[in-house]
Amino acid sequence: MKVLQINSVCGFGSTGRIVTDIASKLRENNIESYIAYGRQTLIDNDNILKIGNKLDYYIHGGLTRLFDTHALLGSRTATKRFIEQIKSIDPDIIHIHNLHGYYINIIILFNYLKQTGKPVVWTLHDCWSFTGHCAYFSYVKCDKWIEGCHKCPQRTSYPASTFWDNSKRNYNIKKDLFTSLENMTIVTPSQWLADLVGKSFLSKYPVKVIHNGIDTDIFKPVDGKPVREKLKIGNKFIILGVASIWSKRKGLDYFIELSKIIDDDSIIVLVGLDEKQIENLPLNIIGLKRTSNILELVQIYSAADVFVNPSVEETFGLVTAEALACGIPAIVFDSTPGSEIVIDDCGFVAEPGNIYDIKKFIDIIKRNGKGYYSEKCVRRVRNKFSKADRFDEYIELFRYLDKYRGKFC
Repeated sequence: MKVLQINSVCGFGSTGRIVTDIASKLRENNIESYIAYGRQTLIDNDNILKIGNKLDYYIHGGLTRLFDTHALLGSRTATKRFIEQIKSIDPDIIHIHNLHGYYINIIILFNYLKQTGKPVVWTLHDCWSFTGHCAYFSYVKCDKWIEGCHKCPQRTSYPASTFWDNSKRNYNIKKDLFTSLENMTIVTPSQWLADLVGKSFLSKYPVKVIHNGIDTDIFKPVDGKPVREKLKIGNKFIILGVASIWSKRKGLDYFIELSKIIDDDSIIVLVGLDEKQIENLPLNIIGLKRTSNILELVQIYSAADVFVNPSVEETFGLVTAEALACGIPAIVFDSTPGSEIVIDDCGFVAEPGNIYDIKKFIDIIKRNGKGYYSEKCVRRVRNKFSKADRFDEYIELFRYLDKYRGKFC
């Protein structure tokens, strides 16, 4: 069996690591694996395919900015060349991840997929597949995607359009394209996202929930004292937040407000900030830039006393699971899949947007001590979110679809 994965990035970022982890699991099971990507990669071998080039990327981005036609006008030649590569590989399963990212033309791709009739698995890492523009809509409380997008309130957000609002047309084109395949299975990393898919035009397809996996051989409790010494924190109670990019939807503003009400013996540490954000932080927040050193990140997790994820838009909450794996109790809002992760006495679920609710739970964890929760947190991740177990589910799905030629029930 041959499996071809398609994603915007390879080995880079959360989705890029998921793609390469699945590829490793495929090879372990003697399944031929190929990855096609559009933008960045940390891996280079004969089974890694690049879609387009920098010029394609910039032209695609420019067309999106001007006309709000992301993935519809750009990358036509690049996609046609890629399809010739697909024909040469002749995969048994085509596994799609993120198609947004200025690298592929979805009209050309899906017309080809419809023609071949090959089994397709589409893992959704956000909501872009069933909206007319955006990847997330919870923050702006928009539900137009249920009936049909128009007058998009996030036109200037990724994938940003400067002048035109083409959301209505985008929605209709995507609906026609994405519902045209006979043999497609949708995979979501959470039941929360699966429920949204059930309200969308993708509801005609079977949906399987496969949680994102954590490498519990790497993410585990370690000695966090070196981090405390480096940051000169001493024995202060550490409230930790981690994100690849900090924005309003990730909850940066909530941390700023939280800093005004925490006790003097507590300090907030945020990982993933840029220089400008760090410069504007209150004195009781330590800002760190994004780290690509996983072992350093594990040390930071292990040094903390509580992990807070105030994001209002997540499709899983990978950093929350990583924190739990390192023995740190977590607090999340009850508006994301975080509430699917933080159960079994390994943290608390706060009222959405309620900083005082978060403070209340911080105080409870402070009184009980991190040690009260640590073993339960680690056990929770090992039992439910172990990478080895979760990616085995993909192997089982691929084998099933290959055997029954894409008819998943």
